[in-house]
Amino acid sequence: MQTDAVILHGPRHLGLQRVALRTPAPTDIVIEISHSGISTGTEKLLWSGDMPPFPGMGYPLVPGYEAAGEVVEAPVASGYRPGDRVFVPGANCFDGAFGLFGGAAGLLISDPDRVTRIDAGHGAEGALLALAATARHAMAGPGKAVPDLIVGHGVLGRLLARLTVAAGAPAPTVWETDPTRRGGTMGYEVLDPEADPRRDYASIYDASGNAAILGDLIGRLTKGGEIVLAGFYAAPIQFAFPPAFLREARFRVAAEWTRDDLAATRALVESGTLSLGGLITHRAAAADAAASYEKAFSDTGCLKMILDWKGHA
Repeated sequence: MQTDAVILHGPRHLGLQRVALRTPAPTDIVIEISHSGISTGTEKLLWSGDMPPFPGMGYPLVPGYEAAGEVVEAPVASGYRPGDRVFVPGANCFDGAFGLFGGAAGLLISDPDRVTRIDAGHGAEGALLALAATARHAMAGPGKAVPDLIVGHGVLGRLLARLTVAAGAPAPTVWETDPTRRGGTMGYEVLDPEADPRRDYASIYDASGNAAILGDLIGRLTKGGEIVLAGFYAAPIQFAFPPAFLREARFRVAAEWTRDDLAATRALVESGTLSLGGLITHRAAAADAAASYEKAFSDTGCLKMILDWKGHA
């Protein structure tokens, strides 16, 4: 079996090419991908060469962990059947290329336990389920507080804010330094950090991935407040100890979603409680992958770039 896939040969060296797929195991399902998303966090670091050492990393590499498509082959025992619409968080099914994430391809082979059935009506928005589940994972569970300040109004920041409002909690404040990204709010306010005088936030979620901002965030905490690192950080995390000491600051790192997060997020989306609308700002054909990845990483007006895989299975 073969398919077209986005191949990252090295920093800033990316394109679409034909690759071989491993033979499916008897329990595997085969999915024809219709849409995949480009992550401006982890994938940008892979593309730029700034990604710290990470398990499974190497070149050539197929990026992508946001994909949606249709099952085309499935054993009866899998619980799926041809025609089912599913979300796929990537796959390691390539012969001769690393599958670190591995979702940016026209055809994927996956263990059925890794995919999630979704409503066909979601279309390209179905590929956003992983980011929504990531936001939910950061917020939900014992000992976690919803944010009252969110830093960054990209896709992750917007999803954190929407989930907070959907939970019935007080609307968070959101910081965004780029004026072009301050629109698209849903029941919350977006400010330039310089216009915000507050210094008593109890729960600050950083969705910017900018480690240099940590000192400012500590200065905005109330005593005993928490900073949640919800982005992905290439630079070492550093901060001055005395301000953190005076505030008895707490820090938490939010990792990737679990299957429970994915199931809970899908239920929120399908019930209409959580909207994924307005997050996709750009779409392109998979054949234009090289230019699309560069635009996704360089154009601040691009919240989420989606690749269309029609004709590339």
